[in-house]
Amino acid sequence: MGMQATSKGTMPVILLKEGGTETKGRDAQKNNIAACKIIAEIVQTSLGPRGMDKMLVDSLGDVTITNDGATILKEIDVQHPAAKMLVEIAKTTDNEVGDGTTSVVVLAGALLENAELLLDQNVHPTIIVDGYRKAAKKAKQFLASIADQISPSDKNILTKIAKTSMQTKLVRKDSDQLAEIVVKSVLAVAEKEGEIYNIDIDDIKVEKKAGGSIKDSKIIQGIVLDKEIVHGGMPHKVTEAKIALINTALEISKTETDAKINISNPQQLKAFLDEENRMLKTMVDKVIGSGANVVFCQKGIDDMAQHYLAKAGIIAVRRIKESDLTKLAKATGGRTITNLDDLFEKDLGNADIVEERKIEEDKWVFVEGCKHPKSVTLLLRGGSQRVVDEVERSVHDAIMVVKDVMENPLIVAGGGAPETFAATKIRSWAKSLEGREQLAAEKFADALESIPLSLSENAGMDPIDTLTTLRSKQQKGEKWTGIDVMKGKIANMKSSDIIEPLAVKLQVVSAAAEAACMILRIDDVIATQKSTGGPPPGGGEGGMPGGMPGMGGGGMPGMGGGGMPDMGGMM
Repeated sequence: MGMQATSKGTMPVILLKEGGTETKGRDAQKNNIAACKIIAEIVQTSLGPRGMDKMLVDSLGDVTITNDGATILKEIDVQHPAAKMLVEIAKTTDNEVGDGTTSVVVLAGALLENAELLLDQNVHPTIIVDGYRKAAKKAKQFLASIADQISPSDKNILTKIAKTSMQTKLVRKDSDQLAEIVVKSVLAVAEKEGEIYNIDIDDIKVEKKAGGSIKDSKIIQGIVLDKEIVHGGMPHKVTEAKIALINTALEISKTETDAKINISNPQQLKAFLDEENRMLKTMVDKVIGSGANVVFCQKGIDDMAQHYLAKAGIIAVRRIKESDLTKLAKATGGRTITNLDDLFEKDLGNADIVEERKIEEDKWVFVEGCKHPKSVTLLLRGGSQRVVDEVERSVHDAIMVVKDVMENPLIVAGGGAPETFAATKIRSWAKSLEGREQLAAEKFADALESIPLSLSENAGMDPIDTLTTLRSKQQKGEKWTGIDVMKGKIANMKSSDIIEPLAVKLQVVSAAAEAACMILRIDDVIATQKSTGGPPPGGGEGGMPGGMPGMGGGGMPGMGGGGMPDMGGMM
């Protein structure tokens, strides 16, 4: 049990501080695997089009409703150290490829569950890890071998891919329309170098506002700023806008050194104020002289300057984030300037319309109708704040998968087809391995099938019948056979237009295998406690001297961040 870590001899040697604990060998592995299985179970039911959503309530009572794997795990704030690693892989997968966050956790959970069966048969963890690593490498080769090459600018296929990623989300009814605006926006900001596309998704600005319905979401060929025009006397709409982007203040700057101005009579004060006004007017005249009729300023605009700008019929918006200014420059083709003396007509950006509009309660400034914008805005709407938030997450996933395919134009079918294909292939390849690695490779194949298995369970199909039919069809060489979850039957996924980027599949296999291997190699968990006083919180003394953490269900000492009682007691 090793509450205080002791040596193999009989001499009790106290090694750790009071309240420190150690879990050794099988106990440690079991505990870690159990925690990871729980994490996988949490997200498993949200996999696929028939997957359910999770409602997450944080300590402040804020509600998030989502079925995006990475978001679920980020919000539930996991304490268990091994389970935290599954949260990490979901996060990395989200950043790398944007989709597949649920699959990666389900797969890692399945790999660990299958490894546990081998551990029970006394197969050494290192052998399992080697077998898994080889199998993962093979799986990636098999997946790559069935991928189809596409043309990266084929709108039709890109739309199908965006739709596939949204099929599993709350927005599926509106996925046709959303997929269309997503593809438009990615194509707009894609930079082509030779045959290769580069896409920075930061160029797609996503603004969301509750109100209306998802159908009201639209793409704006330009930028939407959640700011209002600075002065009531300015026009609310300018057509054929010439836009000055300024990142200096239209104010009189204070002097660097402390300077005092002694004024002894009103005339001097008037002269001083007049001079200030003249300086401001000169600034505004430079703007007017350049031919600009819209000014976007990153810093402040003095009241007097606002007055002069309004008199000249110029729209001005102030305190714009630097990132938005960069986007505006990309969208309008303007150049951001720091010194007003450098402002010439050639630096101005263009747009058909700059207009202030009221969206629900707020006034926003729309810059739209840019000719060839390299930065665009998606304006997302939805019936309530929760809905808009989830729409935003879904759109992010869709943007990411479209980007993946354009940068790496290889696709596979969805619906568990590629996983089943790889599993079938790995089973026959495993026979060529010698020794116990063969068992590990076979278990890897079983784990891959956990994806189609979860899909069919969520769809209310019989998991065993489904898997056997799938396997037999795959054996016959029908590599696109997967689960058509919505119809609840097995079908050719390619003809059902369920397609996904190969990049996502590869990332899922690598990340899950790496996480599983890392967790399997751990055979000792040593938790140190700060010896500032009593027992660790939540552990409960259990009436034991020395404030040892209370033993949980499996007789394992409390692990987890704050000395939480162990998972053993919660299952």
